[in-house]
Amino acid sequence: MSNARRFLAGYLDAWRTNDPDTIRGLFTEDAVYLAGAYQPDPARGIDDIIALWGEEADAPDEWSFDGEVELETADAAVIRGMTTYSRGPKAGVYDNLWLLRFAADGRASRFHDWWVQRRS
Repeated sequence: MSNARRFLAGYLDAWRTNDPDTIRGLFTEDAVYLAGAYQPDPARGIDDIIALWGEEADAPDEWSFDGEVELETADAAVIRGMTTYSRGPKAGVYDNLWLLRFAADGRASRFHDWWVQRRS
């Protein structure tokens, strides 16, 4: 399985479970995580990423994601997707573009989620 496909499957598992060990398995110790198109203070390092994930945790029954790998090289990938939140403050449909850089071990060293909410 490619780095991008392995990351996508692992990310969805981590999103469903919000399990710190699952999240830790996706990112390098010094990874940079940007959760929006412009995030002036990205999460830096795995402990910050896990803390950010905990602050923004979604219940597994309030969202769905459909995505695919659009482009992949040995150390980078682009994943395009669509997230649908069925309820809560995020309710709506979002288009996502994930830009990833991979370390030699296949974990992400940089993750940037460019997202935009669709108009109703």
